[in-house]
Amino acid sequence: MKKALAIDVGGTKIYNTIINEFGEIVAEIEKHSTPKTYPEIIDLFKNIISKYENDVDTVAFATCGAVNNTNDGILGSTGNIAKEYPNTDFTLLSKKPVYVENDANCAAWAEHILGASKGFSYSVMLTLGTGVGGGIILDNKLYKGKSGAAGEMHFKMNRKISRPCTCGSNDCFEAYASGTGLRVTAAEISKNPNITTYDVIAGVKSNDKLMSEIFNIWQTDIINGIIGLADIFDPDVFVLSGSMAEFVDYDYVTEKVNSEIVTQPTKVVKAQAGNYSGMIGAALLALEGLKNG
Repeated sequence: MKKALAIDVGGTKIYNTIINEFGEIVAEIEKHSTPKTYPEIIDLFKNIISKYENDVDTVAFATCGAVNNTNDGILGSTGNIAKEYPNTDFTLLSKKPVYVENDANCAAWAEHILGASKGFSYSVMLTLGTGVGGGIILDNKLYKGKSGAAGEMHFKMNRKISRPCTCGSNDCFEAYASGTGLRVTAAEISKNPNITTYDVIAGVKSNDKLMSEIFNIWQTDIINGIIGLADIFDPDVFVLSGSMAEFVDYDYVTEKVNSEIVTQPTKVVKAQAGNYSGMIGAALLALEGLKNG
């Protein structure tokens, strides 16, 4: 059975493990703090690969940042990793075939193959964390767009130009639907600049009226974004992952979305592929590429 060395690259943490054709993790999961400098990042990659490449058939990267359609390079920096990182020639890192894909796309693929959207031909995954990631599956294929950058969740939510986004623009979906968005909404409404998402969630659990109001506004922002995506892509299902997805009322969100979309009914569900779905998806994509290539 073929196996892949999977490496998940984020702005603060880098994980690696070995995954087989069934998406099963068959080795220890190793965790590293993301080095601050580009040479240190490359050295870490080389150390991980030299340790394991003789035991695998391919090396699969799930990475922050948009990835090109040849799956060997990054189109632009995410701003939370060394600025030279997009210049990486991943093909030079190993004597084995190297496959690179955006981490949210990888997670969406893992959900499609063995998670919450398994059995559905059309799905959209949203990762609700510090920011918002996205992955789109159309007709059982990962939708990448003309350059590879499709799935970035930076469409406008309103015209107020009142809330900066990490992309450099204002009032994007990510700026409202993310955990950061919830915190900013909470600070705006409560007039408390030090309030946290934990304060909001704790308040909701204790039936605090103000915290419940703040949470409902955040959840409505998510609903409004999903409505737009549903009307564009007409998917079978939306999959929500990430730390903030734990708190979504899925029945309520599904009902509200379906009450307003002009396409056919969809559903909104929680991700099932687990915390390492990025590595699993990257490995499955890389191993499928070996079969087809």
